[in-house]
Amino acid sequence: MSEADQLTEAIVELNEAEAYKITEEMLAKTADPVEIFAACRKGMTRVGDLFEQKEYFLSELIMASTVFKGIMELVKPRLQGASAKTAGTLLIGTVKGDIHDIGKNIVISVLEANGYQVIDLGVDVPPEKFVEAIKEHTPQVVGLSALLTDAYGPMKLTVDAIEESGLRDRVKVILGGGAVSDKVKEYTGADAWTTDVATGQKIIAKWVGDTGA
Repeated sequence: MSEADQLTEAIVELNEAEAYKITEEMLAKTADPVEIFAACRKGMTRVGDLFEQKEYFLSELIMASTVFKGIMELVKPRLQGASAKTAGTLLIGTVKGDIHDIGKNIVISVLEANGYQVIDLGVDVPPEKFVEAIKEHTPQVVGLSALLTDAYGPMKLTVDAIEESGLRDRVKVILGGGAVSDKVKEYTGADAWTTDVATGQKIIAKWVGDTGA
């Protein structure tokens, strides 16, 4: 088994120490950061699949996210000038009135592991901040995250603000969080919704033309 495959397995098995050890060994051998990134992508995708199959739960997703972030901190100094192709650009934030961010942070880690550039606006984000960020970063997809049912209103206001600014036809909008549904999607005017990261990644990949391969 190659070191890249070993790294993938360490991520899937949530073996933090082993994952960091393999990463450092690969870097010491001047491995291409893109190779490490690809191994992380495979590992995080498999973790997402295990979550979708209900073999892994939220705690495992959080742990995998932590492992991935640690690996990225080790690799970042080598990434400058690397030839990794960006799958697409996404903008994500927890809407105004909600400060939950665990789900959002997990989604960011999985998407980054799949080659996306993700702009994280943080939590309690007002509609105008989303609009400003769309103008600045020109993402293909905007993710609105929330856990509270009270966030339905702010989600709708955010989509409305994007529409009123003339930017709606430039982006796809996906809702994420434990309380979203098809009814919420229709109410807010979003394009899609999801309650799990694996489904969300597949929707986004289809939108931006990346098959995930």
